[in-house]
Amino acid sequence: MTPLLEEARRLLALAQSDRTAFLWLLQGPGVRPAAAFFFAQQAIEKALKAVMLASDLVPTRTHNLLALAAEINAAGVATPLSPKELAALNPYAVTLRYDDEDIVVISADLAQRLVDAMLAWAEQRLTQVI
Repeated sequence: MTPLLEEARRLLALAQSDRTAFLWLLQGPGVRPAAAFFFAQQAIEKALKAVMLASDLVPTRTHNLLALAAEINAAGVATPLSPKELAALNPYAVTLRYDDEDIVVISADLAQRLVDAMLAWAEQRLTQVI
């Protein structure tokens, strides 16, 4: 297994852990939605970066899901989520995480569907590379 593929698998495992944190935080009393949605954004970010590494691409150091998807798409790899879907979670990477207002720009159900779709896609892509 190549170092890039090992790193891809590590990132995918971290993405799965972030998904679990997202789901647990959604149920937590007194937890701000932005705190839970941060982990949804992180799960998708890590899944995108895992696929990039498995495709011999070195991801840019960014939390911007749209930028990461654009890099993958430019290399000829189609992502399962639309730009609009990715954009809905982008604010949770930094902006809303440090805001004391509870601004919800995406529903928990939709966020979970997006995370599940992205992780399933990433798992499939990594399985194809092995």
